[in-house]
Amino acid sequence: MENEKIVVGLDIGTTKICAIVGRKNEFGKLEVLGMGKAESEGVIKGIVTNIDKTVFAIEKAIREASDMSGIDIGVVNVGIAGQHIRSSIHHGSITRSSKDDEVSIEDVNRLTEDMYRIVIPPGSEIIHVMPQDYIVDYEEGIKDPVGMSGVKLEADFHIITAQTSAINNINKCVRRGGLEIDDLILEPLASSLAVLSEEEKEAGVCLIDIGGGTTDIAVFHDNIIRHTAVIPFGGNILTTDIQHGLMVMAKQAEQLKTRFGKAIAEEASPNEIVSIPGIRNRTAKEISVKNLSSIIQARMEEIIEMAHTEIISSGYENRLAGGIVITGGGSQLSCLKQLVEYMTGMDARIGYPNEHLGKSKLEVVKSPMYATAVGLVLSGFRSLDEREERYKDKANQKQPVKAKKDKSPSDFFSSILNKTKGLLIDDLDGKNEY
Repeated sequence: MENEKIVVGLDIGTTKICAIVGRKNEFGKLEVLGMGKAESEGVIKGIVTNIDKTVFAIEKAIREASDMSGIDIGVVNVGIAGQHIRSSIHHGSITRSSKDDEVSIEDVNRLTEDMYRIVIPPGSEIIHVMPQDYIVDYEEGIKDPVGMSGVKLEADFHIITAQTSAINNINKCVRRGGLEIDDLILEPLASSLAVLSEEEKEAGVCLIDIGGGTTDIAVFHDNIIRHTAVIPFGGNILTTDIQHGLMVMAKQAEQLKTRFGKAIAEEASPNEIVSIPGIRNRTAKEISVKNLSSIIQARMEEIIEMAHTEIISSGYENRLAGGIVITGGGSQLSCLKQLVEYMTGMDARIGYPNEHLGKSKLEVVKSPMYATAVGLVLSGFRSLDEREERYKDKANQKQPVKAKKDKSPSDFFSSILNKTKGLLIDDLDGKNEY
């Protein structure tokens, strides 16, 4: 039964490694059973750089989630991000044997499977093949070709590739942690499952997921993923800027950012001063919140500008009625929504992963910083493309028809009897030879 299915999402991020255990409740909403978190010290900009430290953090997060949920965790859905992620559009086509019968789910799957065999740069692997619009016998703009008549089936595919070494390192870390990977999912796609509504995806929306090491972009239109990108800057670069700009410790810089930082310097009071204890009996340091916010604004403008460039290069800038949804830990920065709206000229909102969440013991999972982890759990219950969901349902409906073709008990026993007769005859023939 669907509500008995339990899925674990493992988000291997730059600042934290998070494991969430969930299942569907009777209302079809996600119920979080347990969560584990560990500081991530072996990941830089979404890429694993230290296997041992990452394995240790994964084990800690999984142990916490397992203890809280009371479930023995063996299989997980894992997210992947990093500067090495590339996305491109490729065209594919197949010629069917007959135009009289309808285009079947098998034809659509064969076309999609063919795209996994395209030539890609050495050292890369395809992680997602996402169909865009289909063409049946030169009839364009078809979203779902199943049931149509035609000989030639074509489609444009959004293909996402990742570095083979990065994938292998993630696999190695997860396996060393005593786990198996059920699915490897691009992080912005996972986040989109958690924070975007069907209406937004239909109208056109851009998801900006600001993590610790990277900012992930996903553009949707007409319920189809149209563009993905990974920007190699996130919340951590703000902390580094504050650390160097104000000459403070890394931990102090992080606290200043989260507690007093603003994305728009003008919103900060010029008279507000924060006092930081000095190092080793030195005098306390006084920091102006206005100066702090100026440093943050300079870097945030750069990140938003890069994200806006990606939206423009997707070709959907003027078709995003849903505007921009900002999520991830970095989205909690004060005044960020206003800065995004000012710089892009588009409506914006902060994305909380409560779109499909039911009642949970853990209210903390409703924070934007857990959007990817919640999305990875949801990916175990929902397909990234709603058309896949329909195809699965159709395939399942056909299943019982096949089951009727199974042998009846009488057929089963008669086949055993025939085999036994055959063995006896062979045995007698053998004796005659002597």
